[in-house]
Amino acid sequence: MDRIDKILKHDLFLYHLKQNNAAEADRRFCRHNIAHFLDVARIGEIINLEENIGVDRELVYGAALLHDMGRHIQYEEGTSHEKAGGEIAPGILADCGYTAEEIDIITDAILHHRDKSIMEEKSLRGILYRADKASRACFMCDVEEECNWKREKKNTVIKY
Repeated sequence: MDRIDKILKHDLFLYHLKQNNAAEADRRFCRHNIAHFLDVARIGEIINLEENIGVDRELVYGAALLHDMGRHIQYEEGTSHEKAGGEIAPGILADCGYTAEEIDIITDAILHHRDKSIMEEKSLRGILYRADKASRACFMCDVEEECNWKREKKNTVIKY
């Protein structure tokens, strides 16, 4: 997982992670931090293996680590975080040794990770969508009753 280690040490990744953390310092609900990114990556890899999808693990982790990088930009400028993340990710991925084809696949997954129509896809896009949603521990959340997620979207049991 050399390329993943490179992402975690990349200056631009660390910058956006720090910006996300600062923007959400007082947030009471789910945060978009390294714990969330790693939860999404690990759940994504479980989905990938359990469903025999066959996506390279470094693509799953790369997409998961970068999918919410643009959160602070959404708060600051109003640009959707998936669009902002889709603009941030290619440079980081290229610096970390991903091929042009892999960068396109990961960027596409980031751009669509909130698009419900891809939920069941047996692809990196589908993996990222499902892992992102499954990563939230609503069943243990102190502010779950105040959360604006619809009841049917909330994770009330552990699946992964």
